[in-house]
Amino acid sequence: MTSSSILAATVRSSLEETFHEGAVAVVAADGSLVAHSGEIDRPFYLRSAAKPFQAFISQETGAALEPLELAIASASHRGHPVHIELARSVLEKAGLDESVLRCPLDWPLGVDAMRRLIRAGHSRPRRLWHNCSGKHAGFLRACVAQGWPIESYLSPDHPLQRRIVDYVSDLGGRRVEPVGVDGCGAPVMRTTVRVMALLFARLATEPSLREVFTAMHRYPAIVGANGEGDSTIATAIHAAAKGGAQGCLGIAIEGRLGVAIKSWDGLNRMADIGAIAALDQLGELTATARSTLDGIGRPVVVGGEKPVGHIEPRLVLQR
Repeated sequence: MTSSSILAATVRSSLEETFHEGAVAVVAADGSLVAHSGEIDRPFYLRSAAKPFQAFISQETGAALEPLELAIASASHRGHPVHIELARSVLEKAGLDESVLRCPLDWPLGVDAMRRLIRAGHSRPRRLWHNCSGKHAGFLRACVAQGWPIESYLSPDHPLQRRIVDYVSDLGGRRVEPVGVDGCGAPVMRTTVRVMALLFARLATEPSLREVFTAMHRYPAIVGANGEGDSTIATAIHAAAKGGAQGCLGIAIEGRLGVAIKSWDGLNRMADIGAIAALDQLGELTATARSTLDGIGRPVVVGGEKPVGHIEPRLVLQR
C-alpha cells in the first residue's frame, strides 16, 4: 500500500489507525487525465454508478420520462413515499404494475422508510421497494415503447441491454464486457476508475446527456436521499453524483470534469470521504460547500456512546 493510494484512515484514538486503500481519477471530457491516485486501471464492476447511462438509454429508446421520473430511473432510492410513488407512476403510465418487475423482493434501503412500512402493518418485502425499482421501471417503459418483450428485459441478450452495453462501451472507449449480474438482476458492467471518470466527464459535458445530468442535479434527494454522500455532493456543488455498491462513486462536475472513486475494501463511506477530499484538492469546494460536506468527509467515530475520534481523509492527488 503506497501513501498515494490511501483514501482515509480511521482514527479511533491517538494510538490506533486503520488505513483504507482506494483509487481516484479525475478526467476531462477529451479523455485527458487531470489528477489521480492509486490503481486507476484496475478493473471492477460499476454497479449502480452505471444508472445515469442506463437511464439515458431507456430515455433515448422511447421511455419518455419526465424530469422527476428520469431522476428515479437514475436512482438507488431509499424507499421513501416519494420514491415509491414515482417508480409506481413510471410503470402505470406504460400500462404496467409492479408484478412485471424482476428486481428482487426487498425492504427499502432507508432504515426510516422500512420502519415506517413496518409500523403501517406491512410484513413482507415487495419488488417496488427495492432501491433499483426506478431503473427497472424505466427499462420496462422503454421496452413497451419499442414493442420488445418485457419478460426477458434483464437478459444480457435483450435488445435494451445490448444497447446499454454498447453505449457505455463507446462512451468510455473501453468494452465493459464480460458483463456480470448485479444485485438487482440487471447486467452489470466491468470498467476501471480511469474509464469511469471519463464516463462521468461525458455526463458533465455531452449535450445528449444534459437531460440526465439536469434531472440528477436538480433532484438529488430522488437519486438517493437527503444526507447520502452522492445526494449531498450534488447539492453542495454544481454536479451530478451517483454511488454504487462496494465503494464506487462517480461525480460529473458541470461542463468540465468527471471524478471517479473506488474503495477497494468495498466501503461506500470511504468512497464518499475520498470524493470530498478529491474535490477539495481540486479547488471545487467553497467554504459553504466544505461546511455542508464536512460531516460526510470527516465522519465522527463513536465509542461508548460518545465521540472518540473521526475518520480522516489521507488522499493525495497526483497531477
